Amino acid sequence: MRTTTLGTQGPEVGVVGLGCMGMSHAYDDPANRDDDVSIGVIRQALDLGVTLIDTADVYGPYTNEELVGRALTGACRDRAVLATKVGLVPDNSGSANNTSPNYGRNGSPEYIRRAIDASLRRLGTDHVDLYQLHRVDPTVPIEETWGAMAETVAAGKTRQIGLSEVTADEIRRAQTVHPVASVQSELSLWTRDPLAEVLPYCVGEGIAFLPFSPLGRGFLAGRVSSFDELPADDFRRRLPRFQQDALRANLALVGRVQAVADRIGATPAQVALAWVLAQGEWVVPIPGTKTPKYLIDNAGAADVRLSAEDLAELDALPAPEGSRY
Repeated sequence: MRTTTLGTQGPEVGVVGLGCMGMSHAYDDPANRDDDVSIGVIRQALDLGVTLIDTADVYGPYTNEELVGRALTGACRDRAVLATKVGLVPDNSGSANNTSPNYGRNGSPEYIRRAIDASLRRLGTDHVDLYQLHRVDPTVPIEETWGAMAETVAAGKTRQIGLSEVTADEIRRAQTVHPVASVQSELSLWTRDPLAEVLPYCVGEGIAFLPFSPLGRGFLAGRVSSFDELPADDFRRRLPRFQQDALRANLALVGRVQAVADRIGATPAQVALAWVLAQGEWVVPIPGTKTPKYLIDNAGAADVRLSAEDLAELDALPAPEGSRY
């Protein structure tokens, strides 16, 4: 697989990464999850050159880090660029399927210091390569949270630190305390908000940008055609874009992605990912999957080159019906 670096100062990674959330959280019926298959997918990803492996303490909650830790044993750990996140906490019900805005946030320095040690125990490693603030806590100045994140670098518990779902101003404020290695936010053909300010700022500062949900939670890959297909516990049932009327309207977007895919001999998922990859040198999408065939499909996007005409056609896609959350 083609490689890039996590910004100007980061390690080399494959241009497509792997998000591990869905292996133990949010999507599908929990009864259908198979940890052995998921572990195999993580190891297969490394064989394909998909080296950025992304998790978070809140996924599960907590069980996804344990799963990733079991996958990245021995030589596998040395081959992976391991990223995890901190700062979101489960609500009092302990629900594993709430959307992220419904979680609490904790950016206190004391919490950060405890959380990194807990993550390392679950992951079975003495350090992570990238430790990310999952969401900014509005009750704690970001400078204080970021100072505690910087302590994890000084202690050798992580190599670099990053932010998630932040504004350009929040990145600037964090940079006054310690360099920001990466920013993770949603970016796809139907979620383009970061293109206005955050991504250009990252490009100018040499900061890696890690798009999550680059396939629109599977929708842009053509994997959801009706609301009724979604499992009962699938959190997409609560998202506006997946409601009956909105979903039917949004299928037109999938049709246009499919048309480009047919023309260039690729899959819709590969086209959607190739469009994300075309947004910048240090843009490394982290599509999630627990299915070997989808992993291979996603990895293949690294070899898809969109022409100027293809990109213009995709750029012209209308906004989707419904908000993100």
